[in-house]
Amino acid sequence: MAIRLGANNYGKQRVRLLKRSKRDGRYDITELTLGIRLEGDFEAAHTTGDNHNILPTDTMKNTVCALARQYPIESPEAFCLRLVEHFLSRNPQVSRVHVEAAETLWARLPAGAQFHPHSFTRSGEEKRTASVRGSRNEKTICAGIDGLVVLNATNSVFENFLRDEYTTLKEDRNRILATIIRADWKYRDQRLEFNKVWPGVRQVLLETFAAHDSQSLQQTLYAMGEAVLKQFHCIRGISLSLPNKHYNLVDLSPLKLDNPGEIFLPTDEPHGLIEATLSND
Repeated sequence: MAIRLGANNYGKQRVRLLKRSKRDGRYDITELTLGIRLEGDFEAAHTTGDNHNILPTDTMKNTVCALARQYPIESPEAFCLRLVEHFLSRNPQVSRVHVEAAETLWARLPAGAQFHPHSFTRSGEEKRTASVRGSRNEKTICAGIDGLVVLNATNSVFENFLRDEYTTLKEDRNRILATIIRADWKYRDQRLEFNKVWPGVRQVLLETFAAHDSQSLQQTLYAMGEAVLKQFHCIRGISLSLPNKHYNLVDLSPLKLDNPGEIFLPTDEPHGLIEATLSND
């Protein structure tokens, strides 16, 4: 029986850095967590233990810090692209590089009518994400959002759904709709102002969620993705993952109280999960 090595890659994950830079008396910070994976001619390392084509993963970590020191981090997308090009240019044994980044979002503290020059705050766990997959012939740039928590207190309905002998869920014409948005979208090319597009996409997602008269989370997901693709022709496709975070009406009758849709119990598990990809090719 002949055994052959199939698809393989290796790299460094959870590489973290915070870059602090000063300009005109004001500090800026960028905090990133990165992952790097290389594909290429690594068969000898697997089959015979020959490491002559293996760039140490510790070197990958050091490269992240070195390039962050030598060049500005204009955007997560641009920094991922720089890393991809660096590893491809220095390593002929590498055929493809995948770099992904998640940016921790810090906001300046207010200082009177302006913002503080060196103090920041962070609310929630929302991340700005980016990834670049590249070979010497082509590169694919993606961006996204993870951990963006939203809630509609009304304008959400779920009724006329399929029932079988195990269905106990009641129809609801005025439910709370809450989710944590994870979105990933693919750009058509790399000649974009990423720092302008990303907040624009985020705003469209939020505005559509808030304004949508929802018949289901599936319908709301589609409306959000559709709005992004219609307004941003530089985006080829978008994938959305929306957990349905349930808020269950509390039965107060044992306490001899009514509950006209006012008191709810937030539940984390189990929860529904709605996912879909929309494209505009």
